[in-house]
Amino acid sequence: MKRSLRPLPGLAITLALAAAFPPFALGQTPQTNPAPPPGGGPPHEFPAPTNLKVLPKNLTGEQVRQIMHEWSGGLGVRCSTCHGADPTKKTPDGKPQLNYADDSKEEKRTARVMYQMLEDINVKYVSKVPNSDMPVTCGTCHRGSLDPEPFVIPNPRPPQGLPPGVGGPPPPHP
Repeated sequence: MKRSLRPLPGLAITLALAAAFPPFALGQTPQTNPAPPPGGGPPHEFPAPTNLKVLPKNLTGEQVRQIMHEWSGGLGVRCSTCHGADPTKKTPDGKPQLNYADDSKEEKRTARVMYQMLEDINVKYVSKVPNSDMPVTCGTCHRGSLDPEPFVIPNPRPPQGLPPGVGGPPPPHP
């Protein structure tokens, strides 16, 4: 079973985006979605990203939004976890608009480090495992929770075939 929430490693992200979004492959950066959203209404505009530091700088706003939704799903968080509100701008419903370019939140800086870690793991290690088609993702460890539970081995026991006292609890003192 393949996971649906997974970042693509380095070159693979460029190739996948080039295949999925031909303007990306041509170096063009469309900033609006020409098709109306489901349920009708005007097309939604996704502003061009202005502060990309680990993602390719030529991604469109819509492409970045799609990646961010995958990350937020893997972490079980909302956009406001990493992005602070801009008190000078309001959404149509009167709430403060998020400032996506702002780097003041520690969670955003951590997300960038974690993304680089995933890229390294997937490119340097997972890609070298034969028949490995399942890269490490945010959800691999987080499983929909911002603070993942530590892994605990159930009923730890020493591997078979080791001499007594090696790999297991120390012997009782006489």
